[in-house]
Amino acid sequence: MTVNAKILTPLTLLLGLSALVVAQQPEHVDLNVIHRIKTAELGTGGRGGPPSKVMDTLWYLTDRYGPRLTNSPQFRAAGDWAVTQLKEWGLSNVTLEKWSTSELPTGAIPGWQATGYSGAMVEPAWMPIIGVPVAWTAGTNGPLTGEAILAPVSTAADMDKFKGKLKGKIVLTSAIPDLVLPVTPAASRYTADQLNDMATELIPVPAKNTGAPATPVLSPAERREFLEKQRKFFVDEGALMTVQATARGEAGLLFGGGAARTGDVTHNLPQVSITADNYTRIARLLQHNVPVKLSFDIKTEFTPNTESFNVVAEIPGATKPQEVVMVGAHFDSWHYGTGATDNAAGSAVAMEVMRILKSLNLKMDRTVRLGLWSGEEEGLYGSAAYVKAHFADPTVMKPTVEHANLSGYFNIDNGSGRIRGVYLQGNEMMRPVFEQWFATLKDLTPGIITIRNTTGTDHLSFDAVGLPGFQFVQDPLDYDTRTHHSNADVYDRVQAADLEQMAIVEAAFVYNAATRADKLPRKDLPAPTPATPPATPPATPATTTK
Repeated sequence: MTVNAKILTPLTLLLGLSALVVAQQPEHVDLNVIHRIKTAELGTGGRGGPPSKVMDTLWYLTDRYGPRLTNSPQFRAAGDWAVTQLKEWGLSNVTLEKWSTSELPTGAIPGWQATGYSGAMVEPAWMPIIGVPVAWTAGTNGPLTGEAILAPVSTAADMDKFKGKLKGKIVLTSAIPDLVLPVTPAASRYTADQLNDMATELIPVPAKNTGAPATPVLSPAERREFLEKQRKFFVDEGALMTVQATARGEAGLLFGGGAARTGDVTHNLPQVSITADNYTRIARLLQHNVPVKLSFDIKTEFTPNTESFNVVAEIPGATKPQEVVMVGAHFDSWHYGTGATDNAAGSAVAMEVMRILKSLNLKMDRTVRLGLWSGEEEGLYGSAAYVKAHFADPTVMKPTVEHANLSGYFNIDNGSGRIRGVYLQGNEMMRPVFEQWFATLKDLTPGIITIRNTTGTDHLSFDAVGLPGFQFVQDPLDYDTRTHHSNADVYDRVQAADLEQMAIVEAAFVYNAATRADKLPRKDLPAPTPATPPATPPATPATTTK
């Protein structure tokens, strides 16, 4: 029934106001505990006091053990270190909880690392090539020299175009990047107006239509199928290796990901990601019919273990230990830098939250559990495996007892920028709760609450089965422009004061959730989602050094 607003009576308005007041029950927030959390992180002398361990933790995860490509030797060493450290801090039930990657739709994740790289253009003139081997590609078995050919293959028609032309060639597979002049700062913080726009938006605004021609969008399964065809095409055509580049970022930066993992990954061709500046020079020479000869020496190692793990630790609850509040971040990274802003920062903050809460010996009703996830970069797989094992399989959506007992999950994975607010993830019932929690932290953050959602990180695994999962709004800094999946994702790009602020805010949120009278309100249980067909089971790769 449609209601005419003009005939609303004062009684109707009063009843509506009463309902609003009932919905916004006051949250009990212990201001003394909030102060103790701040002091535990900053020390009595303010920032730089000795208590904070967050940058020490970051150093271990980056300079000492990074990068942490899922299942790589560095990833496993970092996991062992985290377990030792968490036990030293007195946490309970510290473990590496195993899960298998063998049934992933994108193919199993074997151990892999690059152990050596050099590259250069040798004709028509010598030029060093800044690059990093792409994950899960083979080495060159010593120096490899060959003629370059520009052959961007992004469709089946492209394969027909270049058929018979790639044998014995080093293939440049990317379209030529358009390197526009950078006229905006590489790093920024949200302005008051930007935060206000986020906080006052009633419905997420869709992206504007730029009028550009529509590009066919492939489903994940279609993209996997095409990438496998592309890989097979280069192998069948007898290419020596492939070279890729992107136009993201500043001069000297390189970005990349991983190669296809279906079939026996040890049969992948050598593949390297190089800076756009190097790539464009080579490509322009080829466009002008100048022969180009390239030389690479790439060493990589495969190990056959495809079993992965999530790092788990707890502070047992005092009166409701069966109920749980979780805090976490993804532990894995790409290998181009040392995985600092993506996402040693989030992992270090989550560990710091646990250290603070444990060191203060706070009596929390609910158990607080840490989860540091693997396989996030490949598709949120570690957190999804954990959620499936403990809470619900989203393909059938039959919740477990643990599902009923989880209060909520808090995640950080948008770089090292300080917390400015939180994404509701469509859970409007949390708005009045977050408003009151942020009200006690106004000296640290404006605490905006936005209907916008952020995607591509592990809170989505919880949200997918109807559990309250949240990611914080963070200052962008230079995350998207400089560090995300790049060779500049290193310790030096992380801002210490921001991490300390993040640890305080997240620790306060976790404490509030662990001590409030009721569990956090949750949305309706989603409908089951169909399972994605698994990839062709890969052959178990032998340990290989190239």
